[in-house]
Amino acid sequence: MVADRPGADSEHVQDAVELRTHVARSLQARAEAIVKDTIAVYAFAGMEGVALGDRTRFAGLLFQLITHTVREGTLDSRTATVAELGQMMGEKDIDVHVAFNVVYLMERSALDELAAEESFGATSQPWPVIAQMVRRASFDVCAAFSEYATREKGSAGIVDSLTTLQTRAVFLAALEKEVQRAERFGHPFALILLDVDRLAEINATHGYGAGDRVIERIGIVVRNYFRETDWVARSSGDGFAVLLPETQRANAERLADRVRIMVQERLQLRDYRSDQQFPVTVSVGVLIAESVDQSVRAEQLLTEAEEAADRAKKAGGNRVERVDAVIGRAVTPTRDGMSID
Repeated sequence: MVADRPGADSEHVQDAVELRTHVARSLQARAEAIVKDTIAVYAFAGMEGVALGDRTRFAGLLFQLITHTVREGTLDSRTATVAELGQMMGEKDIDVHVAFNVVYLMERSALDELAAEESFGATSQPWPVIAQMVRRASFDVCAAFSEYATREKGSAGIVDSLTTLQTRAVFLAALEKEVQRAERFGHPFALILLDVDRLAEINATHGYGAGDRVIERIGIVVRNYFRETDWVARSSGDGFAVLLPETQRANAERLADRVRIMVQERLQLRDYRSDQQFPVTVSVGVLIAESVDQSVRAEQLLTEAEEAADRAKKAGGNRVERVDAVIGRAVTPTRDGMSID
């Protein structure tokens, strides 16, 4: 086997670095066309009200970040260009949903340009790896901006102050982007919605401070349980939403049940006034989107997941309710062998 050869791992790493460098150079060579194509479809992203010069600057910043991420394989949210992007969004009142849409449109423009490359176009052997490289880079740009916003003061609407998770608005922007990507490339994804059981009763019995501690602790558990490539947000007063890109049905269902069990086992909180312990559980809705088309809306999917969690709560709580959102063409599931430990 290749992996048994001395130096095989280092050769693999070197090959990956060379491919990243080559792709980044090809993107840079096509910078003008990619930025121009992205700006041409700004009307579909909600940028109509932004001045042309600002549109060009915004697209240029996003292109720099995507190219950098392709080349380096990662993006630090403390990068100066990320900060410049965040500051511009604040100055020009560019909504995060709009920004994420532009990232997706640039991803599409970049892939369309690269597909015509003679040495590694859409018909070449490395194309699936190259396409995934660009898609992951656009995801990392969105994630880096979200991390930047978390650290900045005055980020209301971006970060929930109690849990420091993303807000519903940011989650919907990320979900909309994933719906568009899934419709184009034909991969499945899943949503998990956690709703705290008996939060009103906890507040009434132990005080609102206890309820806030429950929300805060669940936020920590959920954020630490899921992977960096999964989006986690506080979706409502007592609800948490998780987006699992490229995830098969069985894995999503197991993840939903395991996080439910983890909350039940780890969150035994104490009332400091009475020294009484009280259990914490969640009702969980898991939505499987094996296929989507352009008619699907992020808000619609999140509502379906919330309704599934509500059914779990009405059935007694501390359980998982599943729902399918199979719309459009059949697809081949991906993300094989995903670790769920």
